[in-house]
Amino acid sequence: MTIHPSAHSAALRRHPVSRPLLTLGLLLLVLLLMLIFAASPASADGFIIAQPPRDRPVPWREIPLTIKYHRVEVTIENQVATTRVDQVFVNDAGFAVEGTYVFPLPEDAAVSSFDMWVDGKKFEGKLLGRDEARRIYEDIVRQQKDPALLEYIGRGAFQARIFPIPPRGERRIELAYTQVLGQQGGLVHYRYPLNTEKFSARPLSEVAISVDVRDRADLRAIYSPSHPVQVTREAANHATVGYEARDVRPDRDFDLYYSVSQDAIAVNLLSNKPFGEDGYFLLLVTPPVEAEGEAVPKDVIVVLDTSGSMEGEKIDQARRAARYVLDNLGEADRFNIVTFSTATRLFAERPVGLSQAAAGRRFIDRLRAAGSTDINRALLEAVAGVDEERPTVVIFMTDGLPTAGEIDPDRIVANVAAAAPRSVRLFSFGVGYDVDTLLLDELSSQQRGTSAYVRPEQDIEEEVSGFYATVSAPVLVDVQAAFSGVKVEDMYPYPLPDLFGGTQLIIAGRYREGGTATLRLSGEVDAGPRSYRYAGLQFVERGGNEFIPRLWAQRKIGYLLTQIRLKGERVELVEEVTELGTKHGIVTPYTSFLVEEPGATGPVPRPAFGAPGIPVLPGLGGAGGPAPSIMAPDAGRSGEAAVSKAQSDAALRESQTAAEAPSVETVRQVADKTFTLQDGAWVDTAFDARKLRPESIVFGSARYFALLAEHPGIGRYLALGDRVTVVFEGKAYVVTPDD
Repeated sequence: MTIHPSAHSAALRRHPVSRPLLTLGLLLLVLLLMLIFAASPASADGFIIAQPPRDRPVPWREIPLTIKYHRVEVTIENQVATTRVDQVFVNDAGFAVEGTYVFPLPEDAAVSSFDMWVDGKKFEGKLLGRDEARRIYEDIVRQQKDPALLEYIGRGAFQARIFPIPPRGERRIELAYTQVLGQQGGLVHYRYPLNTEKFSARPLSEVAISVDVRDRADLRAIYSPSHPVQVTREAANHATVGYEARDVRPDRDFDLYYSVSQDAIAVNLLSNKPFGEDGYFLLLVTPPVEAEGEAVPKDVIVVLDTSGSMEGEKIDQARRAARYVLDNLGEADRFNIVTFSTATRLFAERPVGLSQAAAGRRFIDRLRAAGSTDINRALLEAVAGVDEERPTVVIFMTDGLPTAGEIDPDRIVANVAAAAPRSVRLFSFGVGYDVDTLLLDELSSQQRGTSAYVRPEQDIEEEVSGFYATVSAPVLVDVQAAFSGVKVEDMYPYPLPDLFGGTQLIIAGRYREGGTATLRLSGEVDAGPRSYRYAGLQFVERGGNEFIPRLWAQRKIGYLLTQIRLKGERVELVEEVTELGTKHGIVTPYTSFLVEEPGATGPVPRPAFGAPGIPVLPGLGGAGGPAPSIMAPDAGRSGEAAVSKAQSDAALRESQTAAEAPSVETVRQVADKTFTLQDGAWVDTAFDARKLRPESIVFGSARYFALLAEHPGIGRYLALGDRVTVVFEGKAYVVTPDD
């Protein structure tokens, strides 16, 4: 990223302090000034602070120094991480540009070595500790009347001088550093400072992070709360993690957690306890990667719509999806195939073993599309032959509404619920837009499964095969989690799903008071009931991992919106969604973050997901899938809008990363808090004037800096500007530019 101070030399003459330290301070100050002037935040790590040539009084924002690409390769071996950074800076100006390279250190890094090369030549740099950096930051805030620098309090920095970049030329910077990673609750934590390039004038064309993790012991949980990553398990003790994006402006650091364990099922806990309210926790439950020895034998029943509307490519894809399921059954698994249109046809009366797989494939190959759609009869005949002693996965694929037999959706749901044994898990795949989303979601919910929707441009085979790969090896079914020692409640997902080999179950919940707890995880395996006991789980008394509250809120909002969509609007549900959305900065059908439109007489609501400038939840939009729009709960039962609504609700319910705050000019997400712009001031959504009497503080006053000295953690919130209202540790503060 690039920052360009225009008064750098003059500032040095005015303030006779150590030139290297003041240089860094002024440069960082100007860096943060861009946060105020930039139209929107941007992304990434190290940046060059460019200086205008002496004979050209070019404003700093007009020097076009940009990043061509930014690649990061990390190797972590037995908790020792080596990070290698590769960036290319391009000078689009018609004159040479000089500057200083600055790399903010990870907050908890104990850096053992730090080297930098520019175009193949090694350059010397200087490491600044956090205390040294903080003194510079606060001094410049006093002098320049700019609070943005306060964001970096608590971090050290590395700086090095960069030789001039010629006109239309490039400079390739390769940087490497080594650190020993700490551990919390059995989880090893790696952080890469992707946040600093949020001051870039343009999006980065390419950002790529790859992490290679190896350990002596088996790797279990691998989790990023900050970015949607691809995890590949190379071996029990070796995994690779990848994140790639193009033309993006991410504004958060890259976080990765992993654990090692020899337990049959590993458990790790992260928690957060804000001041004056109940805490939040995240529980990672991870079985072994290779779960063959523990996998529970199962029955798989494929229920396939062969009505006339499936004719053509859809029936071809559905046949391939069904064959994939048969080709990937375990040795002890059994299967059955049920096809339906006006009538229903079964491959066998009851599930059969792998010896019948060849006949099953021939049955699939002969399928043809014709007739109406009798969903009720198909599902009842599918569950009629279920063995109540074996876990049963029903994969239900349909592209239409019920048009034959029982067509009332409520009666269909009731009929299946009455007929299906407890061992059944029903997973629905709605193909196209002519499906009853409420019917499919309710069927899946009643049978502790999930629904997925295959849009017209998507491949049924890819969706079904990807799903089946995650549920092919059940390890523990009918999962229950009970804590003792700490009062725990409001956990999501609800109810808890089954646990499958090679996956991890992520549970978010609330707790009353911090302390040490014991978890009893129980369920069913092939041999009968099984329980696991985990003692010594630590729920923090104060502070902790700040991403957890927002992640929990996303999941709860998704659950509540689904209940509203399926059961209808109730005042208490709507009020809870509104309160959670406002507090945590999550756009819902009931919370609109308002933006003053040019020429408008008042604020107007802005849409949520998929709209210009509004981010999409992880896993939705871009290459990850469609970009559904949040809409009123009356989106209907079928059609494109209904499918979009079902998908957006599911994305919230199943969130694994905390989504970015809405990128509108009136909303800012800072750590665990959300601020909205009101009459030119940033106001904490936790502030309630009826309950809190705020202390008024003049920006830059002695009291202002005394508050920072008393509570360094408040600095990142005050960095928003010189008009801020914030609630911190139970007290409210109103910062104004003058009395």
